[in-house]
Amino acid sequence: MTGTSTALLTDHYELTMLAAALADGTAERECVFETFARRLPSGRRYGVVGGTARVMDAISRFTFGEAELAQLSGVLDQATLDWLADYRFTGDVDGYAEGELYFPGSPLFTVRGTFAEGVVLETLVLSILNHDSAIVSAGARMVSAANGRPIIEMGGRRTHEEAAVASARAAYLAGFATTSNLEAKRRYGIPTAGTCAHAFTLLHDSEHAAFTAQVEALGTDTTLLVDTYDITQGIETAIEVAGTGLGAIRIDSGDVGVLARQARQQLDSLGARNTRIVVSGDLDEYAIAALRAEPVDAYGVGTSLVTGSGSPTAGMVYKLVEVDGRPVAKRSSHKESKAGRKAALRRHKPTGTALEEVVYVVGAAVEEEPHDRQLQVPLLRGGQPAGELPSLEESRQRVRDGLVSLPWEGLKLSQGEPAIPTVYVEK
Repeated sequence: MTGTSTALLTDHYELTMLAAALADGTAERECVFETFARRLPSGRRYGVVGGTARVMDAISRFTFGEAELAQLSGVLDQATLDWLADYRFTGDVDGYAEGELYFPGSPLFTVRGTFAEGVVLETLVLSILNHDSAIVSAGARMVSAANGRPIIEMGGRRTHEEAAVASARAAYLAGFATTSNLEAKRRYGIPTAGTCAHAFTLLHDSEHAAFTAQVEALGTDTTLLVDTYDITQGIETAIEVAGTGLGAIRIDSGDVGVLARQARQQLDSLGARNTRIVVSGDLDEYAIAALRAEPVDAYGVGTSLVTGSGSPTAGMVYKLVEVDGRPVAKRSSHKESKAGRKAALRRHKPTGTALEEVVYVVGAAVEEEPHDRQLQVPLLRGGQPAGELPSLEESRQRVRDGLVSLPWEGLKLSQGEPAIPTVYVEK
């Protein structure tokens, strides 16, 4: 998608606000917009920031060429169209690095510039951060539940085609081992995996013929799908065809815990002690956790991952918190925001365990302690990159480090308070 304008990936009202502000002279007021989540989705103890690199790319392509302006002709006045024709974001952005954990109130993405420059970015920023953060947050829970066993992302058929690519990236960021999505490999270099579906077995006159064809094409290290018909017979046929050096079998239906146990016993009895067992079929973090004691070597996760495992959005908002240096805040019931530009640090024990998220108004008297860590990093200065963004691999490591830093109860899948409290300092 490099080079394609992102300017129309926005809401109509952002441009009508722009037009009105240009007309009454308020468009050039210096403003601060903050992206944050008022609360975590139900049952979640932490969130993980995803999509930062995608937002940076999208902002760089937020420009109005002839095609975009033609779409807006008749919708906006000529003065606004002329202003948009010259639009390039020239402000500053600070935010949490991709892969960083976050909690309620964390100032995840701070945009500083004129009202006109900042207001038009709201939908673009939120659509990416809300989606990717929801997916990576769900994925991180699954990775924790898997306890070191690899997970394959395979949800491309359960969501929009572009969301599938973004989800594959977010899953890899969370710690998934591979994806089935080939476009994700092309765009982001994510390793891919995949073998055969039930259709391939049904295509052949027998399961034996299907397995033979697959092994001849892919070698004995392949994964044979053994539950098209009778799973016990399927495993026997798989070893008959591939030998005891077969790489893996996959079970995609039924009570996969019981079936995995029976499969392990059967494989061992046939001498295939090193043949791995991969399970799939509507798995989520709870199902993965329930399988921890079973002889499962890897998981395939689809629908629950690409839908955020019940929380398809991170619930983030993009709010104006400062105008010309003056703190402003929305006071509506249940949709309140805290005034003023904010930063944050995370307080830790000497052992590295996180204690609390300290969110403070810039300029407030906050005494840093020896094991505190500032969370916001510069992303854009004067509209230009403030530095090279971390690689996807570096961001994966940040997720791992963040999860290790949580108190042990913060990794629980049960209902409860956020893993660490958020403390506000306003003066």
